Amino acid sequence: MDRCIGCHSCSLACARLIHQQLSWSNSGIRIHSAGGLSTGFIAQICLGCDPAPCVAACPTGAFSQREGGGVVVRKKQCIKCGECIPACPVDAVSKDHDGNVYVCLHCGRCVDFCPHNCLEFKEVDALRRSLNDD
Repeated sequence: MDRCIGCHSCSLACARLIHQQLSWSNSGIRIHSAGGLSTGFIAQICLGCDPAPCVAACPTGAFSQREGGGVVVRKKQCIKCGECIPACPVDAVSKDHDGNVYVCLHCGRCVDFCPHNCLEFKEVDALRRSLNDD
């Protein structure tokens, strides 16, 4: 992320390709300043918690745990209550002005749209990840 210029190309790609919207507020990846232009930017995305607190907080089952970490969101089951948002420990779940929730689905579509190659998408062995966390 040290090469990120805050162009939001990744966010717009996610919004357009995954959610058929054209606004970075309708994206699973959000770019924020790390404190100003001289300090760079951060990408706010789902870190793939396992178990995911947003899943436990969802009263309808719209959020469900993906094997190996992360979540699957069933928008038709979502009642737009927003309980998932404060449950996320890394603030990776967001809500647009209509109440629709967005979280990174780990699809990797945003990666090709970053002009400075700040993002990567790779397979992570769940067992190796859990051993490294201990």
